[in-house]
Amino acid sequence: MATAIRRNTQWSESEWQARQQLAACYRVFDMLGWSEMIYNHITVKLPDEEGAFLINPFGLHFSEVTASNLVKIDIDGNKLDDNPWPVNRAGFVQHSLFHRNLPDAHCIMHTHTTAGMAVSSVEGGLRPTNFYACNFAGQIAYHDFEGVTVRDEEGPRLIEALGDKRVMLLRNHGILVMGRTLPEAFVKHWALQRACEIQVATAAMGTPIEVPAEVVAVHQRDLYMAQAHAEPGKADFDAMVRKVDRIDTSWRD
Repeated sequence: MATAIRRNTQWSESEWQARQQLAACYRVFDMLGWSEMIYNHITVKLPDEEGAFLINPFGLHFSEVTASNLVKIDIDGNKLDDNPWPVNRAGFVQHSLFHRNLPDAHCIMHTHTTAGMAVSSVEGGLRPTNFYACNFAGQIAYHDFEGVTVRDEEGPRLIEALGDKRVMLLRNHGILVMGRTLPEAFVKHWALQRACEIQVATAAMGTPIEVPAEVVAVHQRDLYMAQAHAEPGKADFDAMVRKVDRIDTSWRD
């Protein structure tokens, strides 16, 4: 992703780059139809500040997020800048939990897409019945719905349900993915969303054909050979940012 010249010296270069990448991601999500009014969240840890991460301003649509209006908060939800926008507690409680407890969860994405919510709301969840679903066989955690995620006491159950996985379907709720980088989380979300969309379409046509476990194993073993860059998701994400830039570059400010 091309990086614009830093326009505000109140932030370090590393923070400004993190802000631009995250703002671009919000615009990409909106372009792909993954917005949900003013709700849902994508967060990233700041590389040079222990326990600090960026989150979207509560009240803005994804299409309005920019590098400079992202809110910086600590792991306890305290603002670390003078940003006037509030933070959605439903986003803070869930994201801070994982940022606090999982060192490799650099980026966390949570959405309420129609397909993601639909698949999370059926018995069996995601089944290995299409190419993208086979990516995730044996790699998805599930957590039962307990209501809107605003209560800290749900945290231990979320952590227990996640275990050693970094992709979760929140039952009756939606998609949750994590990545060591934002592009890695992005390509996971994209593939999971595609898997869910295709499963919903397939279910409308008849009885789905499940891929045998031994074929799934070969598929997952060889997936890296279909990757365009050494960093998972980088080429995919950069392509989407270029497309966003042809529509609107205001996210860079």
